[in-house]
Amino acid sequence: MNTVASIPARQETVTRPRPVERVLRGQATSDGAGVKLTRVLTQDLQKRLDPFLMLDNFGTDNPEDYIGGFPDHPHRGFETITYMISGRMRHRDSAGNEGLLQNGGVQWMTAGRGVVHSELPEQEEGSMEGFQLWLNLPARNKMVAPWYKDIQSDAIPEVAPAQGVKARVIAGRSHGVQGAMQREVTEPLYLDIHFDGAGEFRQSIAPGANAFVYVYRGQVEVGGKPVELHRMAILANDADADGVVIEARGPARALLIAGMPLHEPIAQYGPFVMNTKEELMAAFSDYQAGKFV
Repeated sequence: MNTVASIPARQETVTRPRPVERVLRGQATSDGAGVKLTRVLTQDLQKRLDPFLMLDNFGTDNPEDYIGGFPDHPHRGFETITYMISGRMRHRDSAGNEGLLQNGGVQWMTAGRGVVHSELPEQEEGSMEGFQLWLNLPARNKMVAPWYKDIQSDAIPEVAPAQGVKARVIAGRSHGVQGAMQREVTEPLYLDIHFDGAGEFRQSIAPGANAFVYVYRGQVEVGGKPVELHRMAILANDADADGVVIEARGPARALLIAGMPLHEPIAQYGPFVMNTKEELMAAFSDYQAGKFV
């Protein structure tokens, strides 16, 4: 059973909620060995949603859509955060790390100066659903040593600010409860909010942070604006706003993700994210020379 704070130590105070700037629908695509997914945060949104580079939502009951998984592939310059809603995926990487990602668990990997990893299904039938978020690293940390952590479902704290409303605190802090992960510089907030029925969830957001909400069950209202299933609502950077209010009229689930922007150049080609073209070329050269861990 997860650690649930049924009476939070501190209620979130939101006096002026951020309005919704725009609502977007993700793009259907595939990755890895043909895994079908929806790319929610696309490359053209990277500057607007800095420090986040990508958000993919994979979900299907058809094994043909996921059975190939994500075979060996490299990364450099950022962090990958994989959150599994249902299913089982085995992680292995060139730094010698191995872990099993399963229902409700999170895999947090810092690619740093370079790592090769795979994520392969450990099931041949049933539902597989989850998310992968890419979090940029500041220039000074892009060449750190690779790092990896498996966070099992029961290690993710939960807060229950109202009857029938709870949030899993993957990163950051909510209602006085510290999440499973903390990060300096980008200070990510990553919440999975569940509504059993009609209800309201309030969350403070640091001034200057970029933030968005993604609905993956039902529908919600964000700042009074309807956000339907499989839509992302980008929250406006209103200087006077201090948080967000998410309301549901029935069962719903949504991710709330926020972070402090790096305001640094982004140079990306596929699985490498650096600050300059020259650094990208060096990444390719190092990978081809077998210099990744």
